[in-house]
Amino acid sequence: MQKTSLEALVREHLKRAGDASTGRSAETLYGGHEHVLRQTLIALKAGQSLAEHENPGEATLQVLRGRVRLHSGGDSWDGMAGDLLIIPPARHSLDALEDAACLLTVAKTR
Repeated sequence: MQKTSLEALVREHLKRAGDASTGRSAETLYGGHEHVLRQTLIALKAGQSLAEHENPGEATLQVLRGRVRLHSGGDSWDGMAGDLLIIPPARHSLDALEDAACLLTVAKTR
């Protein structure tokens, strides 16, 4: 068994994002390319984005801190700390409306 403090990781990655020229930081906490399930912590400074990209499978985004906006096609969904967003099976992007940290969970189906 393994235990991870998401609160500590959120603090660490928000600091890293603040220090990075890209304004973001990420770390895979579980899984990887050899697994079906992957969980990745993503931290973004306010105003930063993840450009539009494909969805590799079933995916959710749990907002741990801050506020984000998920875009897909002509639709968008806002999420704040405590919200769980279901990522549509289509191209999508993510904007940080304020400093934010999210837990991305993906089950690769493709």
